[in-house]
Amino acid sequence: MWKDFFYFSRSEKQGIIVLVILICIIVLGGSALSMYRRSQVPVYPDNFEEQYEQFITSLRKTDSIESASWRKRNNHYKSNEKEHPIILAPFDPNTADSITFRRMGLPGWMAKNILSYRKKGGEFRTPEDFRKIYGLTEEQYTTLSPYIYISEEYKRKDTIRVVAERPIYTKPDSLKPFKYTPGTIISLNAADTTELKKIPGIGSAYAKRIVGYRSRLGGFYDIKQLREIDLNSEELAQWFSIETGETTRMNLNSVSIERLKAHPYFSFYQAKVIIEHRKRKGNLKRLDQIAFYDEFTDEDLERMKHYVRFD
Repeated sequence: MWKDFFYFSRSEKQGIIVLVILICIIVLGGSALSMYRRSQVPVYPDNFEEQYEQFITSLRKTDSIESASWRKRNNHYKSNEKEHPIILAPFDPNTADSITFRRMGLPGWMAKNILSYRKKGGEFRTPEDFRKIYGLTEEQYTTLSPYIYISEEYKRKDTIRVVAERPIYTKPDSLKPFKYTPGTIISLNAADTTELKKIPGIGSAYAKRIVGYRSRLGGFYDIKQLREIDLNSEELAQWFSIETGETTRMNLNSVSIERLKAHPYFSFYQAKVIIEHRKRKGNLKRLDQIAFYDEFTDEDLERMKHYVRFD
């Protein structure tokens, strides 16, 4: 009876044979695939770890050499920068070159932008105009503002304050220079050399002397100051007007010794005393705090008070 269980028809036998063949193919294919994958696994030599460590060490050495080379170049660049310390001195942004801007502490790209702006016809007519330079920080402007001066040819030409009488013009063929008639009054702190030369008794040399001294002072507060450049203030008083508060004031609590020395009313020793007093006793609140120093007279302090502030 058990033979009945193992009796298969012809078609069943063919199916069993096909099934067995498929099973063999699957088993043999799996074995072959496993052997192929094992053959693809890299075989490392016995000293592989040693060779790997040597390779990593060589990479580190190369990186160290390149890093050292970079640091050397960087240090060389920084050393070159140190060879050009910041030198603060009066400058006109309308005429200063790129070297001047770099010496004032401005980066190269900013100096290039300023020169490009001027090349396109841009002008700085007031110190405030320099504040608009792209990239200039408020700290940089605060540092440079005491040193900015604008040449007369770039200042706004609104100089004639009062004209009592209509000027009498000379004939076109006359070689005699034009002069204002009595009663004409112009601003001493705003007139350029062209306007100043129209005042009787003032020629090119005196006009340049007035403008130059005015720039160094930071403006006139009294007509009598013209005596300091050998001009007759009594005769010229009828032609000029001065408004209160037209002078440029320096902050004695932050101004540098170079800026103080550049002013006509501060000597080297006076500037040094102010800086030393500031370091030892703190910020100044009044000018009379330095009155007890031998370097200052009452006349000195009277002149200085028109050009200082204590922010």
